[in-house]
Amino acid sequence: MLKGVALSITATSLFAGLYYYATLLHPLTGEMIFGWRMVLMMPCITVFLIATGEWRKVKALCLRIRKSPQLFLYLVLSSALLGSQQWLFMWAPLNGQALNVSMGYFLLPLVMLLVGRYFYKERLSGMQKLAAASAAIGVANEFYQVGGVSWTSLFVCLGFPAYFALRRRLNTAHLGGLWFDVTLTLPAAFCFVSRTPHDAFSTAPHLSVLLCLLAIISAAAFMAYTVANRLLPFGLFGLLGYVEPVLMVMVSLMLGERIHAEQWLTYIPIWIAVLLLAAEGGTNLAGFKLKRRVLAGSPCDCN
Repeated sequence: MLKGVALSITATSLFAGLYYYATLLHPLTGEMIFGWRMVLMMPCITVFLIATGEWRKVKALCLRIRKSPQLFLYLVLSSALLGSQQWLFMWAPLNGQALNVSMGYFLLPLVMLLVGRYFYKERLSGMQKLAAASAAIGVANEFYQVGGVSWTSLFVCLGFPAYFALRRRLNTAHLGGLWFDVTLTLPAAFCFVSRTPHDAFSTAPHLSVLLCLLAIISAAAFMAYTVANRLLPFGLFGLLGYVEPVLMVMVSLMLGERIHAEQWLTYIPIWIAVLLLAAEGGTNLAGFKLKRRVLAGSPCDCN
């Protein structure tokens, strides 16, 4: 359990760290950084899959494509959804959109609740309804103040649910599916890499080292996230996922962005909604552990 928690927090911290790391890769643009990240990360992920025996899932997916060639087109769409999110993640901190993207990550779990309710007919608990109502206040204020939520926030909180829903539909929500998603981004990634200025590495000798570290950090984050998902109960794993947007806001503030006075009525209700979901997750996890102990016949203090 402790190992899983440590890996999850490590992964989310690394992802948030990459948010700031992008600012160190001058003179590369966000598009170039995205390209280098995907190109250099692919060998790391491939080695990891082979070393852990997960390569069989890639082979199984290849067999499915041979039997149903149209599946490949859906995998291209899945890759485009993931790749565009990874591009935005690298582009945002260099273009004054870091805070708006972090807002998207705060809204993401709430949008997932609504998707589950209306598309998968999942029932919302009382706490989840309160969280959705609180978040709605924040979103309404954002519409009132600026006439709408930023496109970067919407891109995150709507794009990821579409990606997750598609992977569920295709039955590719595993490491083999992730390998295809990353691999199919390589044509676009190589295109962005080709735009790297010819003198970039001569004017910034440290850039090659930083790019290698970018690949290692990215791959390590994905690997830690994957292993943590296996080691932790689903509720706790989802709960720990809220660490990332909190750290992203901190990085945004470090980069000089500010939460203006009129924006507090946007952020505070959304943060309250996240806390409500976190509290429910913690309560459910505690109840699950107690039930498991009772079923196992372990003594517990019920006073």
